[in-house]
Amino acid sequence: MSVPAPRPAVDATTLRLGYGTNGFANHRLDDALAVLADLGYDGVALTLDHDHLDPFAPGLTRRVAAVGRRLNELGLAVVIETGARYLLDPWHKHAPTLLHDDPTRRIEFLRRAVRIGADLGAEAVSFWAGVRPEAVSPQCAWDRLVAGCASVVDVADASGVTLGFEPEPGMLVQDIADWRRLHAALGDPARFGITLDIGHCRCLEPWPVPQCVAEVAGHLVNVQIDDMRRGVHEHLEFGVGEIDFPPVLAALAAAGYRGLVAVELPRDSHAAPAVAARSIEFLRAAALAGRTEDEVPAHIPGVPA
Repeated sequence: MSVPAPRPAVDATTLRLGYGTNGFANHRLDDALAVLADLGYDGVALTLDHDHLDPFAPGLTRRVAAVGRRLNELGLAVVIETGARYLLDPWHKHAPTLLHDDPTRRIEFLRRAVRIGADLGAEAVSFWAGVRPEAVSPQCAWDRLVAGCASVVDVADASGVTLGFEPEPGMLVQDIADWRRLHAALGDPARFGITLDIGHCRCLEPWPVPQCVAEVAGHLVNVQIDDMRRGVHEHLEFGVGEIDFPPVLAALAAAGYRGLVAVELPRDSHAAPAVAARSIEFLRAAALAGRTEDEVPAHIPGVPA
């Protein structure tokens, strides 16, 4: 089998950097947005939560409009994230999910997230499957997931919003192969893309991280970025884990991805401004180094990674 010639150098400095507001949990949303704009970020991954644009609190229309104006003033793009831990149930993290016996509140949350995304002009609305409850069989959980996703796709289609479904370690859909199965089960909807967490790729995918990007390039609508170690689902600051980032950023550029690449450090709110400052400095340096990459790994059928 012939091996394709090396690809030409790509310019990873064209990537648009964002930061997740779940890493600014101790800040007012307006203050977090201002800090990120001052640091030079291009956008934010806005996690809807009780302290950051609560979708269930009174005056939602007014509050969404105010956030939209602030984003415009600061020149920040936005994606909507839905991974708030205790927004729906004060006793159980992330519950209910689409896999629970009664997913009504989760579905309503996701519908609201889509409508908020439409009002804010969000580039994507991101969500995930959830962990299968022990009392729910794998097949029942899968059927519930497909049905729940289908209802969210209908709302997204009506609102003109792009969905990014995130494979998450330990959840029913935890890797790219699972996402492909779900996409097919839904009938390959055009607005149902993938949210790719770069750290998750290192944690559990079978390919090198740049190859993961190439594998989903045609469906990539949202990117979260963090460092991670193999087999350990822990979001780490850049340089602490095992990922070589210049080839990853070069792969994103080569894939033609032009959405936000948003830092995902949800456990670093205690030092958010400093962590955000270090993160953008690191990613800018890695992107500059990525310009010199003379080959971006791509999947070659039949050739082991």
